Amino acid sequence: QTKMSRPVQARRLEGIDKNIWVEFVKLAATYSKVNLGQGFPDFPAPDFLKEAFTRALGGNHMLHQYTRAFGHPPLVKVLAQFFEKLLGRDLDPMTNVMVTVGAYQALFCCFQALVDEGDEVIIIEPFFDCYEPMVKMAGGTPVFVPLRPNPPKDGKLMSSADWQLDAAELASKFSERTKALVLNSPNNPLGKVFSRGELGLIAELCVKHDVLCISDEVYEWLVYDGKQHIRIASLQGMWDRTVIIGSAGKTFSATGWKVGWVVGPDGLLQHLRTVHQNSVYHCATIAQEAVAQGFQRELMLYGKPDSYFVQLPKELQQKRDWLVQSLDAVGMKPIVPEGTYFLVADISQFKSDVPDVPNSDEPYDYRFAKWMVKNKGLAAIPLSAFYSEAHKNNYTNFIRFCFAKEEATLKAANDILQKWKQEKTSS
Repeated sequence: QTKMSRPVQARRLEGIDKNIWVEFVKLAATYSKVNLGQGFPDFPAPDFLKEAFTRALGGNHMLHQYTRAFGHPPLVKVLAQFFEKLLGRDLDPMTNVMVTVGAYQALFCCFQALVDEGDEVIIIEPFFDCYEPMVKMAGGTPVFVPLRPNPPKDGKLMSSADWQLDAAELASKFSERTKALVLNSPNNPLGKVFSRGELGLIAELCVKHDVLCISDEVYEWLVYDGKQHIRIASLQGMWDRTVIIGSAGKTFSATGWKVGWVVGPDGLLQHLRTVHQNSVYHCATIAQEAVAQGFQRELMLYGKPDSYFVQLPKELQQKRDWLVQSLDAVGMKPIVPEGTYFLVADISQFKSDVPDVPNSDEPYDYRFAKWMVKNKGLAAIPLSAFYSEAHKNNYTNFIRFCFAKEEATLKAANDILQKWKQEKTSS
């Protein structure tokens, strides 16, 4: 058999084939008693959503066929109604909303439709890890700007609010080549909820330099301590240049359904529709029908105590506080997140516990996370995986945990940490 002599891999895939999740999911499956690594809930989706899915399954037989390519009509209609309320503007469900195969495909459509060869895209670090390869696959150049931690002086635990952009550093990243900025608030992995002042600064620079904003808001309902999620598209001059990305997976704790959406001006969405119709074309009809019914319920209960969007963050805030206490007790310093279901902890006090690997260029947080899953049975993700090559070595003292878990899972994690604390005390 004659082997092909020409390179088979497209040039745009060079250097982006490694993926943190493949390695750490395998490690967790092999060693972990408790997996707080991967970011998805292990508790059930709400009953009203599961019932809606069952009704859709046994109802109209046409729900087993294709629906409208850019979004099932009942879903785009209710999303338009919902976002009219949130953004304070009229929306056309057929042109201002598009349904995607999860927020992941929404991001892919944005980069493919809006970024050209040679365009620069500003990414705020730490960042959800697919932004960088997706920008590169579109032919763009990622430009990174880190949130910098400012630890509180009073010895209190750090909050995700203590990680801030340097205004001058951010401004210096904009040039005539800048096409877009990616904003993720609330931010995965840090749990930072950007304040109105921070968003105002970003908006001002986007308007001044005529730059688009790809706003990943999948954790919009998971905000704690009375904080408010502010949508950058609602700020002056931003609607026409912003694409908002949302996720039923994160909103209704049903990540396996893969229903996401984009909301924005028709002038931007028309290009996303071109990518969508020439890649996946269509999303699962029954899942869209069930999500539409979920949103109809939430629209009726908007702001009321019975709303799932009110109940879920209350429940998760308790879980967050519990994990914060458990980690703090063992000597990790948690950074208290204002939003999302992730929590980052400082592991610098454990350097003496984790053996050095000679001739390894692996950062400390990778070695720590591997050591912890193998020796303690607790899985988490190294934070430097969420940084660019240029900055990753500055942030190797942290790991990320997910706390969207059943109480039994968190109790098992707490037991591991308590036992670990006793071992540390006795040694």
